[in-house]
Amino acid sequence: MAALMLCATGGAAHAQSSVSLYGLADAFAGVVRTPGAAGNAWQVGSGGLSTPYWGMSGAEDLGGGLKAIFTLESFYRINSGQAGAFYGQSFFGRRAFVGLSGQFGQVTLGRNDAPLFVSTLLFNPFGNSFVFSPMVVHTFLGSAMGAASVQSDTAIDDSIVYQTPEIAGLTGTLLYSNAGIAGHAGQANYSANVLYFAGPFSATAAVQSLHTASLFLNGATGQTAWLVGGAYRLQAVKLFVQYERVTNNNNLTDDTIQVGASAQLGTGSVLVSWAGTLRRPAQGSDIRWSTAALGYDYPLSKRTDVYAAWRYDTMSRVSSGNSLGAGIRMKF
Repeated sequence: MAALMLCATGGAAHAQSSVSLYGLADAFAGVVRTPGAAGNAWQVGSGGLSTPYWGMSGAEDLGGGLKAIFTLESFYRINSGQAGAFYGQSFFGRRAFVGLSGQFGQVTLGRNDAPLFVSTLLFNPFGNSFVFSPMVVHTFLGSAMGAASVQSDTAIDDSIVYQTPEIAGLTGTLLYSNAGIAGHAGQANYSANVLYFAGPFSATAAVQSLHTASLFLNGATGQTAWLVGGAYRLQAVKLFVQYERVTNNNNLTDDTIQVGASAQLGTGSVLVSWAGTLRRPAQGSDIRWSTAALGYDYPLSKRTDVYAAWRYDTMSRVSSGNSLGAGIRMKF
């Protein structure tokens, strides 16, 4: 009887909690030449369409619709086996949080996704590609133009996030973080977005305000970014548009617009996107950066796809860039 009771208790505990291990592997081969580069860089690269990562997450049912949740996710470079999407990134650099979810929505504490980044990746046809997505490249990567437009990573440390429950296709997310330094309340960071998905139309609006000194590589000490985006599906074609303005307290301003589309072709998808950025520095003349990308993504199964993509860049006063690659991506 004691053994039966123990087994029953263990089964109940297992039913009330769960932990999952998952991830993504993505590598490509090709040539990458960014604007202003001295020459071509032939390479086997990591993350042509999606940055490789692995992670674990879990949930425990606390009763009454309340759950305790956690997520730990780590980027890695598949071409070298090194941890992190870039050198020096923290081990669980993708996300790391613990929290509660229920009918009220969800609250998490730790390193959370920046809502601005979520809105950026959802409303361009190349998603979160840091190699071929014009919008992601213009927003989050440094270039011959200088430091990246947005001075935060894809996730923000020391943050607390509240996400609303979905109401008629509408959700909202609010993030607050602080550097944790006594006497430096001005180093707090804020980010928020709203997402709407209903039928063929979807839209987003996002804002982010940064003040933590260690984030800045562009000479500013404060930055505000605004983004709006929309998408509309016309049968086999989905259209995308985004506009972003980033202002810094050193009088540096970036305006970026992105238009794109994804179209079903056979069992695969054709991806096309263009982004243009106008940078207006405090001193000197304006800088213009234009990037066009074309790709094809073909699913081999529900978890594995192969792809090929081309990206072309032009920028004021420097040589153009030309990148081409083909790769394979697998979810697990």
